[in-house]
Amino acid sequence: MARILRRTDRAFWHSFGNITRCLPAFDRCLCLQMTTKPLFTPLAAAALPLPSRRHALAAFAASSALPALAQFRVEVSGVGLTQLPIAIAPFRAEAQSPEKLSAIVQADLERSGQFRSVDASGVALDENARPDVSAWRQKSADSLAAGSVVRLADGRFDVRFRLWDVVRNKDLGGQSYVVAPGDLRLVAHRIADFIYEKLTGERGVFSTRIGYVTKANGRYSLWVADSDGENAQAALSSPEPIISPAWSPSGMQLAYVSFESRKPVVYVHDIATGRRRLIANFRGSNSAPAWSPDGRTLAITLSRDGNSQLYTIDANGGEPRRLMQSTGIDTEPVYSPDGRQIYFVSDRGGPPQIYKVAATGGNAERVTFSGSYNISPSISPDGRWLAYISRIGGAFKLHVMELSGGNVTALTDTSADESPSFAPNSRLIVYATQQQGREALMTTTLDGKIKARLAGQSGDIREPDWGPFQKL
Repeated sequence: MARILRRTDRAFWHSFGNITRCLPAFDRCLCLQMTTKPLFTPLAAAALPLPSRRHALAAFAASSALPALAQFRVEVSGVGLTQLPIAIAPFRAEAQSPEKLSAIVQADLERSGQFRSVDASGVALDENARPDVSAWRQKSADSLAAGSVVRLADGRFDVRFRLWDVVRNKDLGGQSYVVAPGDLRLVAHRIADFIYEKLTGERGVFSTRIGYVTKANGRYSLWVADSDGENAQAALSSPEPIISPAWSPSGMQLAYVSFESRKPVVYVHDIATGRRRLIANFRGSNSAPAWSPDGRTLAITLSRDGNSQLYTIDANGGEPRRLMQSTGIDTEPVYSPDGRQIYFVSDRGGPPQIYKVAATGGNAERVTFSGSYNISPSISPDGRWLAYISRIGGAFKLHVMELSGGNVTALTDTSADESPSFAPNSRLIVYATQQQGREALMTTTLDGKIKARLAGQSGDIREPDWGPFQKL
């Protein structure tokens, strides 16, 4: 509920217990039509023939109700303090490929904030080359990647690449994939993941997915896209609002809130099949679903007994269990990575602040003390950081807190930030904001130094949630 409020009238946070007072104005259809579609299955392991993850989208693409793709552009800005210089040579024969893989890999690595690109344009290299490492060292490169893209007789593409440590003159290995044309971007993200992990020691997040909501031409759509915003596919479309998408720990389901019944109701949507199940449709509002780390339970906000309060419910539905008694409004729950605590927003002490409580219930403990108005908590998967939105002088800005010491850092210079969500490696945050009067998605490093803007060509973009690592 608070997410709708922040978009319409942020000042009246206390009023969100009555959801009809904070709905945006729009024409309501008497006959509602919800459209659900299957999406895709995860890419198979490297070096094996890969079925296209768009096979499940055949009927989907033919539907006039849902556009097959939401267009984005990625703009990276800022300079990190310490970045690894890397050269990504153009892949041999990639000019005949539908996707320029080397450019996608380079953009992924730059967006992470960990890498600085060294110009490799015009260089003829592939995975079988023996590069002159001294020449690349003179160009200030620490590492070099090169590869090839070959179209096979059956229309698929054979993609191969190799990575070298230029400083130590060491071959760091490579991978090969055989994929349908529609999976070339995903292969590029997998290559970027390989490079990121080899050179930083941490898993890359480029082949993960994000979920988000758009509003365009009076319709709301729930989208699933690559981590760079490309390859967006609509999972759901409705004339009524869709809010609060939340990925399951498996990455195969999305919980969300739909207003198709003229009130907020919680559903869980299966990404692969397009099927969904009703989780919470109790008296009053049902909102703000959050998954437990084991995927068995959802924390939700219900107003069935009066004010909006926190409950937990089985992920397949059933009777909810109230976590605690409060005279205020409690909402926006999110589990800690170990599942032992739930962070949430409450006005029990005055203006909204972030608190935490044991996942089994009990007494709440206040977490945020810097600033008089703090909402939208997100906990990093490593448990070290709390991202949230703080109102500063009327502006809503993204902040991050180091939970062990309580140090708080403001990350943005925009004034309408909302809905932060951590990447699964805890190194980046995706959030929604407003630029030039339009909603946009951004990613930022935890120091705020490197930001990437993913700007939609049409419609407002809201409510991002970064999905987990894909199961291989």
